[in-house]
Amino acid sequence: MRDEVQARLELLRKEWETGTTRLRELERQQAQLSETMLRISGAIQVLEELLGEGADSSAGERQDDGAASTAEKRKEVSPADA
Repeated sequence: MRDEVQARLELLRKEWETGTTRLRELERQQAQLSETMLRISGAIQVLEELLGEGADSSAGERQDDGAASTAEKRKEVSPADA
C-alpha cells in the first residue's frame, strides 16, 4: 500500500510541475497578446483620428473656401490659449 501511495504522490508532483510550467507559458502568452492588443488599439485610434481630421479638413475647406485646415488651426493655438 505504501508503494502505491508513493507512486501516486510522484505522479501528482509531476502533473503539478507540468501544470505550473503550462500556466507560466500561458501567462507569458497572455502578456504578449495584451501588448499586441494595446498596439492595435493605439493604431486604430490614430487611424480614426486621421479619418476624422480628413473629414474635418474637407468640410472646413468647403466652408472657409481655402482657409487653414483644422489640424493647422490647432497648431496655431498655444498651450496657454487651450
